Amino acid sequence: MSATEPLSPLDATFLELEDADLTAHMHIGAVLVFDPLPGGGTPTLTRVRRHLDRRLEALPRYRQRLSRRTTGGMRWPEWEPDNRFDIAAHVTRAALPSPGAERELLAWAADFWSHRLDRARPLWRTVLLEGLAGGRWALVTKTHHCLVDGVGSIDAGTVLLDADPKPGPWRPPARLHVAQAPRSPNALRRLAGVPIAAAEATAGAVRHPRRAAEALDAARALVELLIRDELVAAPRTSVNVPLSEHRRLAVTEVGLEDIKSIKRALGGTVNDVVLSLVTAGLRELLLERGEVPPPAGMRAMVPVNVRAAAEHLELGNRITSLFVHLPVAAAEPSARYRRVRAQTMKLKASHQAAGGKLLVDLAGLAPPAMHSVVAQSLFATRLFNVTVTNVPGAPATLYAFGAPLRRVIPLVPLAAEHAIAVAALSYDGTVFFCVHADRDAAPDADLVVAGIEAELDALGMVAERAAAVAAREAALAREAAQR
Repeated sequence: MSATEPLSPLDATFLELEDADLTAHMHIGAVLVFDPLPGGGTPTLTRVRRHLDRRLEALPRYRQRLSRRTTGGMRWPEWEPDNRFDIAAHVTRAALPSPGAERELLAWAADFWSHRLDRARPLWRTVLLEGLAGGRWALVTKTHHCLVDGVGSIDAGTVLLDADPKPGPWRPPARLHVAQAPRSPNALRRLAGVPIAAAEATAGAVRHPRRAAEALDAARALVELLIRDELVAAPRTSVNVPLSEHRRLAVTEVGLEDIKSIKRALGGTVNDVVLSLVTAGLRELLLERGEVPPPAGMRAMVPVNVRAAAEHLELGNRITSLFVHLPVAAAEPSARYRRVRAQTMKLKASHQAAGGKLLVDLAGLAPPAMHSVVAQSLFATRLFNVTVTNVPGAPATLYAFGAPLRRVIPLVPLAAEHAIAVAALSYDGTVFFCVHADRDAAPDADLVVAGIEAELDALGMVAERAAAVAAREAALAREAAQR
């Protein structure tokens, strides 16, 4: 990697969203809760710093800072080496007040995540958090979204954690690749080159029919996205209001096998079940507020990973979005699930993900001085009501200093006027849900968790009945075949 690399337009988007609204905090993160060390107690701060400092060799961007704190002008900021990098400024220690239970943990994490990262330094922090009940301890992370997306952060986590409680000498893996912005002489020339590029693409399409089909598919995808999600605005709801600068958290965890048993009985995917659970949680919130759920549903922005297999362990943002209508107006769990599944099947058959990527790519053609307006439009309330992420994590237990990682609380940021976002992350047989909410606009965020838990039970019963019916039908079919 060269000494400096330009910020990509998509990465810059997350800086611009913060610049446009003081209440927006565009960092992601997680609370990683560990059992006590094998000999008891917690690791020392010095040990944690040395551990992370050594392994940052595989994460070179974590030692880089932005060349300037803001975007705009005619060039993007660049990632440049921080010659004054000090691991002590990024890895610190804190302790929960007694008794160190769930209430204290969530309050501490919400406050930690309510404050922005210092743009004069590399855009990440980790806190060794002590004082958790039962002798447990945690590593709490905060990383700016311009540095890495959710999937990329999970991959980076594999560098910092171990798959074995007694690992051998650590050797850095293949260095993490960094998504790079395309270089061009300047942004104005790039913008002016759009018609030329279009003409070149057309000429190429004439010579290469396959390119013509790809270009036509891309155009259809963009038109489909604009018609569905730009011209038909998302409904206004009580979760789409101005925010404060402070946050609150509500969490729950669900057995991954419980989710899989539902999808096996009812069809669909794990993601369908996750979206159905979130739908029920949002419905519960609206009803308790005395609000009529929008008949067409609440529109969720669901980030989609577009990394190729060869881009595993790549930093930077490689995502697009699907916009899914969550059927919060449906009264029955089975009806909600059918509608969610129908929505996702329709979206998979459509070009929406490609359209979203093309829209982001086109937005990247705007010069930095104009890009902020485009960035805000991509995260406006007319496009979506709530963000819902579902990230697959490690399927087996991970360790730090020999202590097993028992729990993960994931964080997805809140865009301006989006008072609630839901992150789901699967790890070691459990799906962890975190409702990230504005402290003032969503004091009732626990209702979303209550709805998720109740929906899991309800869908579980629907799945049991469906499985019993399927078993009876299979038995009858076998009897008929034996006659």
